[in-house]
Amino acid sequence: MIRLFDNEKCDDGRPSSKGNQLKFCRDGIWYKADYMGYEGLAEYTVSKLLRFSTLQKSEYVDYDVEQIEYNGNVYNGCKSPDFVDGRTLITLDSLYKRNFGETLHHVLYQMEDREERLRVLTGQVERITGIRGFGVYMSKLLTVDALFLNEDRHTHNIAVMTDGNTFEPAPIFDNGLTLLSDTMMDYPLSGDLMAMIAKVKPSVFWDSFSEQTDISEKLFGTNVTFSFTYQDVCDIVNAADIYSAEVRRRVIEIVMQMKRKYAYLFTKG
Repeated sequence: MIRLFDNEKCDDGRPSSKGNQLKFCRDGIWYKADYMGYEGLAEYTVSKLLRFSTLQKSEYVDYDVEQIEYNGNVYNGCKSPDFVDGRTLITLDSLYKRNFGETLHHVLYQMEDREERLRVLTGQVERITGIRGFGVYMSKLLTVDALFLNEDRHTHNIAVMTDGNTFEPAPIFDNGLTLLSDTMMDYPLSGDLMAMIAKVKPSVFWDSFSEQTDISEKLFGTNVTFSFTYQDVCDIVNAADIYSAEVRRRVIEIVMQMKRKYAYLFTKG
């Protein structure tokens, strides 16, 4: 457990579709307190399972669970290193607005053609930044989001980083609203798990995760695969024992249901 104070509270300027968690920064480590349910467990679980993928370690942010004491209250949550490391993080929405005077979110929503949304997003980012292969990056990100049911991916948490001269894609981050972690509003612990899995949708680009992966794979191919087993999932989730056994069992079941759905993305197990 770590005790954190008002002068360590940080606002990263990236709004969520479901309100903002308490966030802190100390000695190059970011801390986030759970707000809707078990966001910290979700962040941790996704990042640890990405070790069992074809992604490089530099392509995603590593999270650990942490208990946070603040103002006399104790919160479950997570922590991660400051991956920006002296560079500037620019969300795609900010990047587009700086160059064209309007938000990318608004531009994409005006397009009815779902494939065109992804073409425009990747094309404009490549033109502005000089990054090559941003479509492959988006394909990886959207595949991870579909596998883990990320309902909160939007143009405020897809980002690039710059040192003032060159740009590169930011590592995959902000996976707190995955794995039905919102138990307060939409996915209560008492709810029917299969019905809730069927209900959850991506927040911006498409109407379903299946459509999301179909379009990204059609345009850019399949660029990430996975190899985690049931035992890997159990070992990772059950190590986060600051969360109740009920919550941990639910997360394990969700991951395994999604593994069955996206079996073609798995190389073994």
